[in-house]
Amino acid sequence: MPEARLSEAQFRALYQRLRARPGWGPRDRRGALNYLTPEMVAVACREVRLGRSVSLASPLEDTAAADNPDPVTHEMTAPPAVSSPSTPENPPEQQPSVAPGLDFAMYRLARNVHGNAASHIDALCHVIFDGRLYNDVSVAEITSDGARTESIEVAGDGIVGRGVLLDIPRLRGVPWLEPGDHVTAAELAAAEAAQGVRVGRGDILLVRVGHRRRRDEMGAWDAAASRAGLHPTALEFVADREVAVLGSDSNNDTAPSAADGVDFPVHVLAINALGVHLLDYLQFAELVPLCEQAGRWSFLCVIAPLRLPGGTGSPINPIAIF
Repeated sequence: MPEARLSEAQFRALYQRLRARPGWGPRDRRGALNYLTPEMVAVACREVRLGRSVSLASPLEDTAAADNPDPVTHEMTAPPAVSSPSTPENPPEQQPSVAPGLDFAMYRLARNVHGNAASHIDALCHVIFDGRLYNDVSVAEITSDGARTESIEVAGDGIVGRGVLLDIPRLRGVPWLEPGDHVTAAELAAAEAAQGVRVGRGDILLVRVGHRRRRDEMGAWDAAASRAGLHPTALEFVADREVAVLGSDSNNDTAPSAADGVDFPVHVLAINALGVHLLDYLQFAELVPLCEQAGRWSFLCVIAPLRLPGGTGSPINPIAIF
């Protein structure tokens, strides 16, 4: 849906307005996670009525693609009989046999924490704008050993709250939004009304643009250059509703950028200005049918980042529980 492009001056004015919104004080390093009080978590647990859960993570891929030039790498490291792949020249029956008794299958995994394909969470130290992190923390806190503050360790005990899915393709009557398309604040409000749900304080807001479905049906493309996402002004909705965490099946940011002079305006506004952790490249293929079956678009959402000291983010497998 067309939406006005922001000049650099307009973007900076929006940034300053949103940056003034959080009231956690100059020493705060948790950002919008402060909205998730123990009382809020207890209320969110009441969303569980069916005892059913689904993953919101995209499967890890080990093959390079247009949007994933640095895929996950993995290898079996033990036992020796399975340490090399089977081939016509080296069929399983010709590989060394494992000795009798106890043995272990061992596995090594490596992946880029961020990127344009795998599901991940961005920490508050991830976005540097004008040499500062969230809450005016100096970029000097980022060292070669990692971030000394605002790393993903902030969420080391997990993030648990009420998840709310707003399905924008459903609102528009299309299977997905085309790359380059924007979701506006008005559409977020319209999706609420259409789905009979309201985003509130401390919620984990998930916005579906259909990125993963388009990728599954049409194949990967250069998502770094062209993708659907939120218009920067939609972050006023996020701020007004006091959202704790924001996620999408895309990058949250539209590409090309909708703001002059800033390539990732939504990342800057959410993480750097508001202190909102971002969930990028989720998938909602199992979540949408379950929402429709249950007749509601809210659920308990559990996000468990890895405990990575100094990490700018983490792989995640968020779980929605009904």
